[in-house]
Amino acid sequence: MIALEAIRAAQLRIRPYLHRTPTFTSRFLGSQTGSEVYLKAELFQKTGSFKPRGAINKLKQFSAEEKSRGIVTVSAGNHAQAVAFAAAMEGIPCVVVMPSTAPKNKLDATRGYGAKVILHDEMRTIFERTEEVRRENDSILLHPFDDPEVIAGQGTTGLEIYEDVPAADTVVVGIGGGALISGIASAIKQLNPKVRVIGVEPEGAPAMTRALQEGKPVRLEKIETIADGLAAPYAGEWTLKCVQTYVEEVVLVTDQQIRDAVLLLLERAKLLVEPAGAACAAALLAGKIRSPGKVVLVLSGGNLSLSLLKSWL
Repeated sequence: MIALEAIRAAQLRIRPYLHRTPTFTSRFLGSQTGSEVYLKAELFQKTGSFKPRGAINKLKQFSAEEKSRGIVTVSAGNHAQAVAFAAAMEGIPCVVVMPSTAPKNKLDATRGYGAKVILHDEMRTIFERTEEVRRENDSILLHPFDDPEVIAGQGTTGLEIYEDVPAADTVVVGIGGGALISGIASAIKQLNPKVRVIGVEPEGAPAMTRALQEGKPVRLEKIETIADGLAAPYAGEWTLKCVQTYVEEVVLVTDQQIRDAVLLLLERAKLLVEPAGAACAAALLAGKIRSPGKVVLVLSGGNLSLSLLKSWL
């Protein structure tokens, strides 16, 4: 498991390089849901999502020999940008394998941070393609979610939530591969076991739900969701164990509910949140969170394609 000490060490390690993101209240969301709502605004993190927390924590611990070999990773967009950003900061060569369907704004940003991007057409086999690239270059894989140091870095979000809302009853987090909820839950549950942590997945990408049902990671045969940041083909061994240990429940939301939440957050909270970041708000608004009380919604990223947003308006 991820020790609280490891998360605190990660916080000290990454603090000079990242923002301490704000937490806002939302009276409107509270009035709609009968709860006291707080919004942890990770969309204001560098690169536009929480992802640099884990990437920097991992790369700051690389040896000189590891740095010289370079890294390869796989991502639909936010992890790609974060790793490219962190690698450039450390002077490490970086290759990112991305799905050919990745949003153009995320592709452009990843290349802009200096990474080489390789596109792959099939999401189900994208990790296999990444391993081929790793072997070809004798580089080091920086896994997007199934790595204890990445999870510890993402867990620093949980430390900030506890500092800002120490009396929280519920924390709601979107799940892709599961590193963010694993880190947040590991931090918060070790600080206050009474806090409920709830995960949210799209109906079209229920990797963690399937893993919990089967008791092991399960590769999805089909992935279909507008929330590309939650479209992992499977949940990891590390993340499954963390969720089994610390997370009370994982709920599912539809793409329509996610889309409605994106637009509502923009209109009423003035926050431009991408679908993956709005999934937790979608779950609350859809009544999927039972007895939320004082609830923190983790708005995990804001890298929404403006062309996609335009098509919804």
